[in-house]
Amino acid sequence: MPLIPEEPQIHESAQGPRATPASGRIAPTPRPVPGPRPAAPPRPGRPGPLRPAPPAQRTPRDVAAKPAPAGPAPGTAAPAAPQIQLISASAEGALDAAEEAVDLLLESGRAPGEVLVITTGEQHPWAAHELSFGEASYWAQHDAGDDVFYADATVAARAASRPVVVVAVNGGDEPAAVSALSLAHSRAKTLLIVCGDPQRINSVLGAGV
Repeated sequence: MPLIPEEPQIHESAQGPRATPASGRIAPTPRPVPGPRPAAPPRPGRPGPLRPAPPAQRTPRDVAAKPAPAGPAPGTAAPAAPQIQLISASAEGALDAAEEAVDLLLESGRAPGEVLVITTGEQHPWAAHELSFGEASYWAQHDAGDDVFYADATVAARAASRPVVVVAVNGGDEPAAVSALSLAHSRAKTLLIVCGDPQRINSVLGAGV
């Protein structure tokens, strides 16, 4: 189903490393809805007194073993698919749009460690900087899980699931975009925000995400 771009405005924030737009380019980006937060577990009720049921009269046929009905095990349920939001942006402005989305998420109360950002083209400046110190240091920050983590599509498969995943479709070929969006969809627990060209993203999403 085609997605309708979100239209609110995101204000500028100084949090985290930022990609610098090209000179003279204005790249306003829509403001995404923060999305659903994980619901608090229901408070258990107070069970009433239990009374044993009177023994039922059984016939030999009733005593015969019967197969248990098929179905999911008690207490288990299939994981819900994440909510998907689309922020319209050009390939050149997708990284800026993703940064604005991250700023809004943090302002709305999301912890930095709940957010993963994936790029399909050029690396985010933070990722490029941290990788300059070596992959061990880079992935140690991922494993610590206390800050926003940035990864490009070539290494994002190693990233663990997080409540929110933001994808900047800032370049790369079609297979790279399909792979990145499919991966992001599997890693997002509650919310997937995709920044890029709406027509291309809807085409990719319809291709199997």
